[in-house]
This record gives sequence, C-alpha cells and structure tokens, in this order.
Amino acid sequence: MPRKILSEASIHPAVRQKVERWQHGIVDEVMAAVASNDVVVVGMAFNPFPAKARKALDAAGVPYKYLSYGSYTSQWRPRNALKMWTGWPTFPMIFVKATLVGGYEDLQALIDSAELKKMLAAA
Repeated sequence: MPRKILSEASIHPAVRQKVERWQHGIVDEVMAAVASNDVVVVGMAFNPFPAKARKALDAAGVPYKYLSYGSYTSQWRPRNALKMWTGWPTFPMIFVKATLVGGYEDLQALIDSAELKKMLAAA
C-alpha cells in the first residue's frame, strides 16, 4: 500500500515547480546510482548503521555503491529530500536491484535468509 502524499491537484500551480525542484540534485544523484548499481547504500557520517550495512555486504562478498551525505548537523535538508522521496525515515537507505529494501536490519535479514543472493541472481 503506497503512503499518502499530497496530490498534484492539491498543490497550487504557482508553487509546483518549487516543490518539484526542491533538493532535486541529491535525489537525481541517488536515482542515477540506483539505476547503474545492483546494490546502493545511502548513508551519513557518525551514524553507525550505514557502516554496519557496508560491513555486512563486505562479509557477504557483495559489491555496492556507497553514497554519504553529511552528518547529523550538516546536509540534513538534502537528506530530508531523500526521506520524502522514498518514504523511508532513517539511514541507511539500501537499494537492491532498484528496490528499496530498508535499512541495516532489513539488509541483514535478507543476507541471513539468502534472499539477497536470490535478488541479485534474478535477471
């Protein structure tokens, strides 16, 4: 079930472009990485969970692209655009084959169940 978002019809035409373009650079960068890499980890400095996700992927022998955006006190506005785009509230954001699979604990569950290997082997 998709999350609720404000419909375009409920946004005044005078501000639609502002809504569309707000922090679009970071979203475009992540979208490009997701389109060209099987696994992408989006994280931030000083948060231990992106490092745990990368360590789990390294231990599983899975190559990935890592994107890091600021720390708790820097680049929070661009990171907020990613949260709005995905609907995922925390970092890391992990994508497998262009699908958001969640964060570190979700990734670890996929590794433990061998589901990650199945996802990566799928055409």
